[in-house]
Amino acid sequence: MTASLDVVGAVQALDRDELARRSAAVAPRLLGCLLTHDVDGRRTVGRIVEVEAYRQTDPASHSFRGRTPRTATMFGPPGHAYVYFTYGMHHCMNVSCEPEGTGAAVLLRSVAIVEGSDDAIARRGGRSTPRDLASGPGRLTQAMGIGPERDGDDLLGDGPLRLGRDGWRVPRGAVRQGPRTGVRDAPDRRWRWWIADVRAVSPYRRHPQAPPPGSA
Repeated sequence: MTASLDVVGAVQALDRDELARRSAAVAPRLLGCLLTHDVDGRRTVGRIVEVEAYRQTDPASHSFRGRTPRTATMFGPPGHAYVYFTYGMHHCMNVSCEPEGTGAAVLLRSVAIVEGSDDAIARRGGRSTPRDLASGPGRLTQAMGIGPERDGDDLLGDGPLRLGRDGWRVPRGAVRQGPRTGVRDAPDRRWRWWIADVRAVSPYRRHPQAPPPGSA
């Protein structure tokens, strides 16, 4: 399965109405989609292999306490990039979803780099294994050269950062679902999806301050 991830066909933008659904419905549908970023005339493409859903009624979501300048993109139209700085060390990228006015997004946790691997490896300081290259949201943005300037970008337009789909489809029975990684609030909500047996998927880690499983 891993080798087939590298076969890229003609890419078409996603339909915005498809992203206007609830985040937990949108998230698994993004598996297998392609994230493309053009930087200084050079292209990097990653196939999405791991995602997490967040929405306004979710205590783990940035939008839980309402709209702020930081979370404005989450409340905007679906299909835009929500990029934020976290833990004082790296950026994360999300895809806004649900109707405008509702704070919801899908976090892109991991991609398999399928084009522009030399540039991705250079951005990651020479780290080249699937687990080290773009596995986890901070590695993903670094490998693909995505920074805060991309926050608010329309992913369905013709800008430098785009989200699309080619002819590749996740094999039947290969989607897995489980609790989100590193989430302190609502840690057992099963809003993380990934493609099985793909080395680029990040390992699950429970937040050290989360209550024991089943205690809530």
